[in-house]
Amino acid sequence: MSEKSRPPSEDPTPAAAIAAQARVHHDLLLGLQLVLATRKGAATTGEWAFRLFRRQHLAKFLSSFDKLGLRGLPHAVACARYHVLSNDIGGVAVEFMEENDRKAWVRFRYPRWMYAGPVICGIPVEVSRGFLRGWYAHNGVSLGNPRLGFVCVSEDMTGEFGLCGYFLEHDRPLAEHERLRFAPGERPPRFDPARQPAPPPQHWDEARLAKARRNYAMEYVRNGLVELSGLVGADQALALGGHAARLIGMQCWRETAALVGARDGGADCAAAYLAAMFRGMGDEVRVEPGASPARAVVVQRGVRFLRDLDPAHREVLFGAWRELWVGAVRAHGPMLALDADARAPGAEDAIVWTVREAG
Repeated sequence: MSEKSRPPSEDPTPAAAIAAQARVHHDLLLGLQLVLATRKGAATTGEWAFRLFRRQHLAKFLSSFDKLGLRGLPHAVACARYHVLSNDIGGVAVEFMEENDRKAWVRFRYPRWMYAGPVICGIPVEVSRGFLRGWYAHNGVSLGNPRLGFVCVSEDMTGEFGLCGYFLEHDRPLAEHERLRFAPGERPPRFDPARQPAPPPQHWDEARLAKARRNYAMEYVRNGLVELSGLVGADQALALGGHAARLIGMQCWRETAALVGARDGGADCAAAYLAAMFRGMGDEVRVEPGASPARAVVVQRGVRFLRDLDPAHREVLFGAWRELWVGAVRAHGPMLALDADARAPGAEDAIVWTVREAG
């Protein structure tokens, strides 16, 4: 049965498909961190985290200030509020404590989104420090305020009370190595929920927040693969990213299939699963009848994961991301394989996925 002729009652709810995409890309980010930590070591994984978060910072930090209502606030306060609000939109719990115009705290609460579940036990502390160097230590630079730095008082991997610290505007310009410092033993003020900033409700209803959480996870994966390619080369990035993606696709299939109402079974069931998942990205999807019951074809257009990419990065991102769905299809009970044909960007930008019985 084609997707156009499928009764509406058989379509998964968009909210469930969006949630499924958020989950699988979040897990892919976690898996990618573990693959790097176990195969490339702590130093390389920390450098990758630095590059990833610096890239995210340069793309998102200043452009979000007006949307979050932060323009005109004292810089230390604005930065702390930024990290509370942006993380809240992504589904990450962070507390805000303002001491004065020049000193404002943030404290990440558990469970940690970036190292969810037992993953936190396999992530080296260099990852967290790369994150802090890449983003927090650069806030003053981006704002044109050389006196602004960040002081970290607690870290996750050291078993203290979670990632916590404060933005501080000093009396003098800071050297590069002074923009991030560590002061274990200091404690934040008591948290007051009444002073916690929240995203403007008129702009962030539940439907928009759900899409933001999906996009939040997806952007980390996209940027993580781009920076990995720059760090270790395209071939290694494709091998490492593809390995993580295939494992996560297999591991997450049953849970995401339940979310989108897909069933275990042959090529038709796997194609229905892919179609439902791709709709959760907002993409145009069509299922075409295969030449036999052992084959099914899914055509995906306007592929969100590949939008607005530098052509130099497209091969690595598509190659690694393809393995996410190869893994999901392989997790079905019958022995299935998945082929993918990605057309060039433009009017015909599409991926043609063919599910078939494994030979």
